[in-house]
Amino acid sequence: MIEGFDDLERLEYSTNEIISSFTSEKWYTRFFGSDGNACPALSHHLLSRYEAWEERIEAWQGPILANSDLPPWYKSALFNELYFLADGGTIWLELLHEDKEALQEARGLSKLLPVLQEYGRFAYLEGQEYRMYNTYDVHFYASFALAMLWPKLELSLQYDMAAAVLNEDARPRQYLMSGQTAPVKLRNVVPHDIGEPDDEPWQRLNAYLIHDTATWKDLNLKFVLQVYRDYFLMQDGAFLKDMWPVCQAVVESELQFDTDGDGLIENSGFADQTYDAWVATGASAYCGGLWLASLCVMCRMAEALADGPAQERYSVILAKGTAAFERLLWNGKYYNYDSGRGPSSDSVMADQLAGQWFLRACGLGEGQSEVFPRSHVLSALKTIFELNVMGFSGGSMGAVNGM
Repeated sequence: MIEGFDDLERLEYSTNEIISSFTSEKWYTRFFGSDGNACPALSHHLLSRYEAWEERIEAWQGPILANSDLPPWYKSALFNELYFLADGGTIWLELLHEDKEALQEARGLSKLLPVLQEYGRFAYLEGQEYRMYNTYDVHFYASFALAMLWPKLELSLQYDMAAAVLNEDARPRQYLMSGQTAPVKLRNVVPHDIGEPDDEPWQRLNAYLIHDTATWKDLNLKFVLQVYRDYFLMQDGAFLKDMWPVCQAVVESELQFDTDGDGLIENSGFADQTYDAWVATGASAYCGGLWLASLCVMCRMAEALADGPAQERYSVILAKGTAAFERLLWNGKYYNYDSGRGPSSDSVMADQLAGQWFLRACGLGEGQSEVFPRSHVLSALKTIFELNVMGFSGGSMGAVNGM
């Protein structure tokens, strides 16, 4: 008897589940085939072109590497950190026939199947030691690599995530940190990830077991911000129209976290966001800033889609939330970590302007957005640079998350 399995039938089922994850053909087989000649053909394609590829890479990176005004850690982050997209944890698969049938249930996503059929399904691990595919809270940061270099893969990933938002998995599961039991995945909330290599990615979501991420305050917001960022970069109206109802659904789910009705969401006093060992209580610079930025882009999306009532509703919440954010968190120099008045409440978080960063990336920076006052942004950035960057190892290693 194998520990953990009641009988051999259950073992056989589990083994088949794992094996079936890899039965879909790799996306590149449409160009090189999948028979015994595929490997030689792929190798010939590589070896006959690698010199030209190297020249193009050098032409792309050379001016930045030669710029003495940029610190080495910045250059390293800009180029070397792209490795994760081609590391051993990346999969790019053709869409299976049975997956097409399952995705038919994702009503309203008119371009879902056409996009996945044309560009396949793309997934990458957060890391070799953190084995989950498309970990969405940190894809928020890494997604610029896809959106700017391989935008169609970003659209494919976003459509997969939108379909996952609309699905649910009511199976109860105990979470490691709290010991509490909750469903694996709720409808109308963004999942933490789309699965793991040893199970059925895309079919069995949320391999992350530490916290119940349905209570996280940032995942839904990161979806909204990335949708608008992708629309801004690609100007794909059909994509925006498809994603609009999904964005509305996750924002409505997020509103439950505004417990006092001041237009600003509150953290729970537990680790309830991507910094999953950090506790925040009440309003927080990180999650609150993402919330305000999300409301701002919701107004822009509503305007683009001529949805006047939605634009008015989100504008009212944004105005209230902005006032609460400034009143509760601005200390005259930077935004406090949270409003809980605990020993860490006045910590300086490097990510306190994550919402403003995404607004700038979406063309809603200076002169285009009234969410974060310019003088406050500049003062906070100056403080972060002095303490979180220069205050650690003389600035030679980049920013520390919190000081």
